[in-house]
Amino acid sequence: MLNDSNSLNLNSQLNITSDSFGQTPDGQEITKFRLTNQNGVEASVINWGATLVEYKCFDKDGNLGDIVLGFDDLAEYIENPPYLGATIGRYANRLANGECVIDGVLYQFEKNNGPNNNHAGPRGFEKQYWDAETFQTDDAVGVAFTYVSPDGDQGFPGNLTVETKYTLNNQNQLVISFKATTDKTTVVNLTNHSYFNLNGEQDVLEQYFYSPSEYMTPLNEFQIPTGETQAVAGSPFDFTQAKTIGQDIDADDAQIKIGAGYDHYFLIDGYDGKKLNLAATASDPKTGRKLDVLTTEPGFQLYTGNFLDGTVKAKGRMISRRSGFCVEAQHIANGPSLPQFPTTLLNPGETFESKIVFSVGLID
Repeated sequence: MLNDSNSLNLNSQLNITSDSFGQTPDGQEITKFRLTNQNGVEASVINWGATLVEYKCFDKDGNLGDIVLGFDDLAEYIENPPYLGATIGRYANRLANGECVIDGVLYQFEKNNGPNNNHAGPRGFEKQYWDAETFQTDDAVGVAFTYVSPDGDQGFPGNLTVETKYTLNNQNQLVISFKATTDKTTVVNLTNHSYFNLNGEQDVLEQYFYSPSEYMTPLNEFQIPTGETQAVAGSPFDFTQAKTIGQDIDADDAQIKIGAGYDHYFLIDGYDGKKLNLAATASDPKTGRKLDVLTTEPGFQLYTGNFLDGTVKAKGRMISRRSGFCVEAQHIANGPSLPQFPTTLLNPGETFESKIVFSVGLID
């Protein structure tokens, strides 16, 4: 449900405003919630797809700018072929042959990515209306979105109740918390699919990327993990020393060619399902902006917008190849068929919980 007030001045420093963001073809009213912290950092989210549509922070000269790709109006989010800013589920990333086995039963899903199912299918969580409720704490404001995915939705078993909660705090952290329960054994893999560009220019190739991850998972020709892990040392996937995204993105490397750049899963050291670990740090010397991504997930998919083709308009300009990068904290693609990795099974009586933190600041 929505709060009664259109503008909540929670105190002199924190603020939430809500405005109409349009109406779906079947008459559902969509609301844009703007969260502002005491430092002037802003995050805007909508209850279509529980989607992050703006994330504004300051550069080294004190200019406030948006660092995520997004659309100008609701009609584009209803289509949203690149999944800009959306909550992804029930299963983020690819399932080989559009299938998996759950409790000994083979489930078949729509193949919407060559021979694979990707991001659950053509009508995943990014194309759903979510209920919304604003909230406040002593040092944060936020919105909790909820959605009930019915048994059989996109072919997945179980009635799945999902919460995606966005919290903007006074430490300039945007915290995305996921929670899900089911009444039948199913698989769950949730993430946020924001594309970042720290200076708003045409591509992100000169922006720097660092990750402490020492291992990635190689892909087969259909972009499905082989089940092996590969050390990043000495390869284009080594970001243990910060380098520009563009330095090795077109390297003469078999894995780079499969992904047409970076579209690969990196393992996070120290994963225990509860502790926040650093996945990556991105920075832009031109603006001085820095973004840290922390998560409780076992890894993340680094995607460098290799398949953005300039046919989609976002915030006044056509978004071209590599005009944004994603750090999609999640479990591994095709996880139900890879028992050597952390499980994605969710049973009745259990609660799936995970967290992603986007923390903005300036380069030291």
